[in-house]
Amino acid sequence: RRPELIKDFDRDVYGRVPSDVPAVHWEVSSSGEGQEGDIPVIKKSLVGRVDNSRCPAISVNIELTLTTPAKAAGAVPVILELSWKRVFTTAPAAQHPTWQEEVLAKGWGYAEIVPTSIQPDNGAGLTEGIIGLANKGEARKLDDWGALRAWAWGASRALDYFETDKSVDAHRVGVTGHSRYGKAALVAMAYDQRFAIAYISSSGEGGARLHRRNSGEILENVAGTGEYHWMAGNFLKYAGPLTANDLPVDSHELIALCAPRPVFIGVGSPVAGDGWADGKGMFLAAVAAGPVYRLLGKQGLETKEFPPAGTALMTGSVAFREHLEGHTPAPNWPYFLSFAGRFLGTPDSPAPRRDGDPRLY
Repeated sequence: RRPELIKDFDRDVYGRVPSDVPAVHWEVSSSGEGQEGDIPVIKKSLVGRVDNSRCPAISVNIELTLTTPAKAAGAVPVILELSWKRVFTTAPAAQHPTWQEEVLAKGWGYAEIVPTSIQPDNGAGLTEGIIGLANKGEARKLDDWGALRAWAWGASRALDYFETDKSVDAHRVGVTGHSRYGKAALVAMAYDQRFAIAYISSSGEGGARLHRRNSGEILENVAGTGEYHWMAGNFLKYAGPLTANDLPVDSHELIALCAPRPVFIGVGSPVAGDGWADGKGMFLAAVAAGPVYRLLGKQGLETKEFPPAGTALMTGSVAFREHLEGHTPAPNWPYFLSFAGRFLGTPDSPAPRRDGDPRLY
């Protein structure tokens, strides 16, 4: 049913990518050695220049960085994060390592792509960015792609580059994102079967959460004035006169499109401030995706009972954990990396905390 589900998600949820999207040409703008934590690295900064010859008034230059261990013997797995642009500071080191340091400590690399360099995060920007360029500055049609699908498209273009870079094992590239970028990361994982694994953090409505739940962020919120541009125009009709119950698909089917590849779904505690993401709604979607994983010879979640906060469910190819903090992906990173180690074929050893405490979060 994959083609059928993709068609439904294209038409009514995330929008259809035009068949004639302009090509991306990647350029390495800088490359050099450095250090993160105690690990020597090679860091590349890249720009993906999108061909704008048919609409010169709109320029799209995708921002991407790639960091790999300098002492790697060969191509390494890479985790690609859709992220807000990182600002490097000289602030004192945190008590525990950054997720980037944890990834490097496993002998892997990481990459960061800036989604807003692909498509602006506002409704006015729908005639700009890659959506505007593909439409030559004209308004989009009701089934055209929204920002989530555009950001996911950009992640796939980064993967195109990784397939040409000898430092990257392109068969072992994972994708991750938090909050709105968690939504986009799940879309990228579902649509592009080249991604090997995903960590989807606090993605909520429009991501891993079931549309048909009335808790936390709901469909009407995403269809509202501040977020409607994330979705296809057709999605808005399900905020009225239609409802979420009229949708032809739900998010468990988006997770099922990732099968049999492994997916880790994380969320924070509602008590600590992450109730908007509706962890239970995401858990229920993950459970409902289980039959497809089993059909393809893999195990889904090992229980249908929502686990206590802090409990990691990760014996199968679908994992779930609600950590004890708020709207942040950080506390689940060590658990995701432990989970990912089973599939990406490297030793399972989270980086130690800087304060010497052997515990995880």
